[in-house]
Amino acid sequence: MARPERPVDALERIATGIHERLVSEDGTAGRPDHSGGDVITAIRAAVGNEAPILSASARGILEERIVREVSGLGPLEELLEDPSVQEIMVNGFDRVFVEREGRVERVGVKFQSTSHLRNTIERILAPLGRRVDELNPMVDARLPDGSRVNVIIPPLSVDGPAVSIRRFPDRGLGPDQLLANGSLTSDQFDQLRQAVTQRKSLLVSGGTGSGKTTLLNALSSFIAGGERVVTIEDAAELKLQQPHVVRLETRPAGIEGRGEVTIRDLLRNALRMRPDRIVIGEVRGGEAFDLLSALNTGHDGVMSTVHASSADDALARLEVLALMAGVGLPAEVISRQLERGLDLIVHVARLPEGGRKVIEVRELGMS
Repeated sequence: MARPERPVDALERIATGIHERLVSEDGTAGRPDHSGGDVITAIRAAVGNEAPILSASARGILEERIVREVSGLGPLEELLEDPSVQEIMVNGFDRVFVEREGRVERVGVKFQSTSHLRNTIERILAPLGRRVDELNPMVDARLPDGSRVNVIIPPLSVDGPAVSIRRFPDRGLGPDQLLANGSLTSDQFDQLRQAVTQRKSLLVSGGTGSGKTTLLNALSSFIAGGERVVTIEDAAELKLQQPHVVRLETRPAGIEGRGEVTIRDLLRNALRMRPDRIVIGEVRGGEAFDLLSALNTGHDGVMSTVHASSADDALARLEVLALMAGVGLPAEVISRQLERGLDLIVHVARLPEGGRKVIEVRELGMS
């Protein structure tokens, strides 16, 4: 015997149905930025016609949910309004997870159908000038509030569209806060502060979600205020507090397959911008060779991150990434450049209970 529908589920279903009818009757109601008086009036009229027996309070809730569908991000809106939510993960229309304080948990929020989820994805991407379809089934973008959103749809995502939204606070954790919460020891704090102020070049390594960007952002606070800093990222996440910061962000190819600007392109351009410091959000390709070349030609104090499971793995991975540039240099030459140009590797890990901690600071011997 089927379980009776909960009132909250029934309201969500009615709200979705009314919204879909409004969109089919007047396409303007589906625009992500359209929440003017005419649309509100149309919503109230539709609710009055289709749900006349509901109480005034229930109709108010229903109207609010439809407005949320029209001008917001539907079921995700309440999660985005919750400051404790660090990441939102949608695995198909009926499975939504969030991360709070380093712990992942499933929440009761869900979409009514796959088409409902796809409509919400379109409202997320449309204001960003991006789209996702069968020909372009993956998108990585940045929301206006700085959150990073990744979308992947079938056929690549087997069980339906998947959405990940990683949120970043208006102001990231500083080194003092990392020291207070145990992510850094006092010795590591002093060592890293000295390294940054002395313009040593460092690489933060760690796994996915280990806090690499958070640590990189915190360490950047030790950069002197008078230095010109150029940041390079796939999606702008760093929030440097210095007054002289130039933020560069990559661009994917357009629908016609042209116009892509990579981290490697931006790094080459940054070297012509008279930077005192270059901060790269993540090294993940052939730009590693250009980074090593910069480190060996007088560009001190470069900071970046790389995915790796240990400091040793970070060195090996950077060598492999540099070889991907296809310049024909032997691995031994790349290795020597790496040892001469890079001063420290800081490895950070995510602990089983959800916290993040620096577990190794490796100084390279030939620097």
